[in-house]
Amino acid sequence: MVLSFVFLAQAMKTLPLGTSYAVWTGIGAAGTALCGILFFAEPRDFMRLLCLGLILSGTLGLKFLARS
Repeated sequence: MVLSFVFLAQAMKTLPLGTSYAVWTGIGAAGTALCGILFFAEPRDFMRLLCLGLILSGTLGLKFLARS
């Protein structure tokens, strides 16, 4: 968890706060959902995977389209 905050602090050196936080939480949310699917036999239905894809695409869009 500490390492996660270190990476957030590093991201905030080059990205605006809102973008950094959105990317940080998006990665956390998607990562947690993927761990649930992979390790805890949570459902892998189409809508769940689609929503994860939307989170990832939104996170990537914020990161790569942000002006520094």
